Amino acid sequence: MKNFINISDLSKNDLRSIIDGAKKRKSERGKIPNSQPDVDLPIKGKTMIMLFGKPSTRTRISFDLAVKQLGGSSIILNQDEIHYGKGDETIKDTAKVLSQYADILMIRTDSHNDVDEFQKHLDIPIINGLTDLSHPCQIMADILTFEESKGDINGKTIAWLGDGNNVANSFIEAATKFKFEFKIACPKKYQPNKKIVSEAKKNNCKLLITEDPFEAVEGADCVMTDKWISMSDKGDKKKKKKILKKFQVNKKLMNSAKTDAIFMHCLPASRGEEVTNDVMDGKQSVVWLQAFNRIHAQKSIIEWCLK
Repeated sequence: MKNFINISDLSKNDLRSIIDGAKKRKSERGKIPNSQPDVDLPIKGKTMIMLFGKPSTRTRISFDLAVKQLGGSSIILNQDEIHYGKGDETIKDTAKVLSQYADILMIRTDSHNDVDEFQKHLDIPIINGLTDLSHPCQIMADILTFEESKGDINGKTIAWLGDGNNVANSFIEAATKFKFEFKIACPKKYQPNKKIVSEAKKNNCKLLITEDPFEAVEGADCVMTDKWISMSDKGDKKKKKKILKKFQVNKKLMNSAKTDAIFMHCLPASRGEEVTNDVMDGKQSVVWLQAFNRIHAQKSIIEWCLK
């Protein structure tokens, strides 16, 4: 049984096969409407349960479309509508029940520990749709988007500006596997997970962490950012925004990257905070392709898990 929880869990070959599989299946679909399935229906008769402990737009819609395009069906559950969400049933018991009802589980939750606990007790594969620690599905869609726009990511340079959050953590793991340079500009207070950084350095990841945004974007093939205030932030939000203000992605910063650099944002965006409108809607932006590619990357992840 194969799970998709962290980028670091998978081999380079498996990760590459997921990306290449996404490219192939996307190409074969051509201009078929999103509501219609792929011709071969590879998971016909199979069901995915999607368990949401956090609000979602792209993850919810893209996974639902992904399953249906592959020929399967989905059941969407909100955490506060079931016993697990109310805290009156153990994760073990919930996992045992869900294992009998479906063929695969996708979970989006605040707690990465909950995903690890589900993994121990499930008899079906689990996909991490987002936790406080990582967001691996997003990264696979980002790599797919980068390679469609700029070619093989191996040897390229990605710059990350702002909060060293769960997406940044997963990107560090991806940099180790896909062999690209990852340069992060963030305040000391908001640096990525120390354990993930330490592990990356042990594995000779080309990783730079700096407090200078211009140092990070110099020579970058892609500039990325994310919301400064995430759904799980409980601290002083005004103070955090003030600290992160100098890491805003604007035209001046983009001009310091390569002339043909692209801009990515995993969305949702707080326009005027982490990114200006002229960058978000500019010619270098690929954010809408990035969002669309969630479907195709996740189709390939689901197929990989169920093979």
